[in-house]
Amino acid sequence: MNTIHIHPADLPHFLPSELAASLAGAQRCVTTHDKAKTVWHVWGDASQPVVVLLHGGSGSWTHWVRNIAPLRDAGYRVLVPDLPGFGDSDLPEGCSDVDHLPEHLHAGLAQLQAGGVSENEVCLVGFSFGAIAGAMWLAQYPQDAEQLVLVGAPGMGLTVSDRVRLQGWRHLPTPEGQAQVHRHNLMVLMLQRPESLDGLALSLHSANVQRDRMPRRRLSSTDILAHTLPRIRARVSAIYGEYDALYRGRLPELQSAMPALSPNWGAWQTVAGAGHWVPYESDVAFNDALLKNLLF
Repeated sequence: MNTIHIHPADLPHFLPSELAASLAGAQRCVTTHDKAKTVWHVWGDASQPVVVLLHGGSGSWTHWVRNIAPLRDAGYRVLVPDLPGFGDSDLPEGCSDVDHLPEHLHAGLAQLQAGGVSENEVCLVGFSFGAIAGAMWLAQYPQDAEQLVLVGAPGMGLTVSDRVRLQGWRHLPTPEGQAQVHRHNLMVLMLQRPESLDGLALSLHSANVQRDRMPRRRLSSTDILAHTLPRIRARVSAIYGEYDALYRGRLPELQSAMPALSPNWGAWQTVAGAGHWVPYESDVAFNDALLKNLLF
């Protein structure tokens, strides 16, 4: 049987002091499946209902830095993994895309539950790539959660005429040149308002993309989520930024398509003025929308 390793968590040094203080007291839990380690950050009391936050592509648990404390303070146990292949988690052998993640997430949650870290009702909240991971997780292991909230989820087969074009950065020799590309990529994909690209957003993104070990994933650009939704028994809801770059001009179509595909549909919420990374860019409005969506 795999043993969970639990230690106090270290937070990124560049977090503003107020935000770092709000995230103090986290545990760093390491689960293992098929020789690959998954790192989880955990807040809140083990007796409380559980919210699992799944980050986006090229990200880590830090995609959620502005959302964790409000959930904890509202009475939830908050579990935030670095998805396999990202952040501090191992890239499992043979793992090349999102369809390989469910077995590792299922095994990790089971180990946390057996170790007393997570005991109660569970809601999965997935952002972008993490939304597809969450959907595929519950399609394969329906017993693991009662609810799924999709945030900025791709994979619905709705293309836009003005396709997001990201720039490469790994070949650039200087940190300044890389930072310029990171700013460009954040504004064309992740954020809507120029003032949202603050120093923290740039630091989080720069640190995260350097630890992305799954660069050739392609399923997010297919209609994989549309094919997965009909298989999910859990209640499914969705939260999107009004100006999500993945669905620019097509958000009303998406809002009609999702309920038709979901056997147990919950609610749709649009966050005004926000882009794709809505949990960061419009955190107050997003946190309010998420808390209103939770079943328990």
